[in-house]
Amino acid sequence: MNDLFFLFLILASLTPALRQQILEARRAQVMRRLEQKRGSRVITLIHRQETVSFLGVGIHRFISIEDAEEVLRAIRLTAPDRPIDLIVHTPGGLVLAAEQIAWALAQHPAKVTVFVPHYAMSGGTLLALAADEIVMDPFAVLGPVDPQIGQYAAASIVAAVRRKGVGNVSDETLMLADVAEKALAQVTHSVQRLLERKMSAAEAARVAHLLTRGVWTHDHPLRVEDVRALGLPVSTHMPPEIYALMALYPQPTRLRPSVEYVPLPYRSDSPAGQVRQA
Repeated sequence: MNDLFFLFLILASLTPALRQQILEARRAQVMRRLEQKRGSRVITLIHRQETVSFLGVGIHRFISIEDAEEVLRAIRLTAPDRPIDLIVHTPGGLVLAAEQIAWALAQHPAKVTVFVPHYAMSGGTLLALAADEIVMDPFAVLGPVDPQIGQYAAASIVAAVRRKGVGNVSDETLMLADVAEKALAQVTHSVQRLLERKMSAAEAARVAHLLTRGVWTHDHPLRVEDVRALGLPVSTHMPPEIYALMALYPQPTRLRPSVEYVPLPYRSDSPAGQVRQA
């Protein structure tokens, strides 16, 4: 009986690792297929909560310094005349890491395309601004890149001090406002420089102001038509391989899934109650 129990523990501990290895191998196959199709280097920056441990704990991820190191390494391994396709799915992350990646992409001699199958918010949007072309799913979104100081938007800290007056706030708030003003100036400057590669200086300044100065809330979704209205080159021709790749980043298993459907395409010419596979 004890032997069976220990065998069960061994299998239970090995199964998640084996499942992860299989997923990673399948991802590599899809990425290689996309590279051969487009003649590019494919890099993924996908932050989705995944369950990878024996205890089934979900891991939340964001753009980190480690991400920047890996992306920069991949860019260095790419020939100057080879295009780069970056697939981004992220809520954002560290400004330092996002800016490092953005400038490395901006200075790559060959064409850089950023694909957004679902969302690329905050720092993810900064990466999209560095691309020669942005490809979004018709329902995907980008977002503002206004800096955040702790749990507050930098623009809101500055606005609060301005409304109350310097004499009516604490020294700590004044110091936060000082940091916030510096952060706003720095991010606005970086965004404007990235945008000047694809539009006039005056237009770049206008768009940078909209994206960085707290005109919208930090989680405000910018849809395809909104991004186009900003003057950015956006396409909605998403390669099917990217959807296939995203399906290989499963969400953590729950006792009951929150979304359920029959995972087959339904055709408009199908008789009622029948399903035809593509």
